[in-house]
Amino acid sequence: MTATASAIETRRPGTYALILRACSAAQIGVGRWGTLDVRPGYYIYVGSAFGPGGVSARIQRHCRQNKKLKWHIDYLREVTTPVQVWCGYNGRELEHLWAEILSCQCGVMPVPGLGCSDCRCESHLFFTSAVPDLPGLMAAGATRPRIWPLQSVSERQ
Repeated sequence: MTATASAIETRRPGTYALILRACSAAQIGVGRWGTLDVRPGYYIYVGSAFGPGGVSARIQRHCRQNKKLKWHIDYLREVTTPVQVWCGYNGRELEHLWAEILSCQCGVMPVPGLGCSDCRCESHLFFTSAVPDLPGLMAAGATRPRIWPLQSVSERQ
């Protein structure tokens, strides 16, 4: 099933991991954070959306191009393509737990200080050269996220 961001559990709040693919190397400025050397591979951004519109609205915003750059992920999104989102809907924020679990996964490297300016986590953005391993995340004790492909979102832009 090919899904768009609007198909993601309509307006439910929850935690998500947005999977982005970088096809080529780039160097980008990330607001006041500084310069990020983007490498070809996959980036995993972990967040929560408990405001109006829930996860669906947040993913739709992350997938849009030509938007005001507000969050760290917005800058990275300028040079990457969304390919998948993992969503968990259990009524509480799990982004810090998911970030902790991802930081312990073999082959997954945190990008220190990105996406976590409002918490004490090392990072909420992770890089891996291989396709990210959802079973590994679930086996490490996270709630069972649902997987949504985002190909049709990137194809429209």
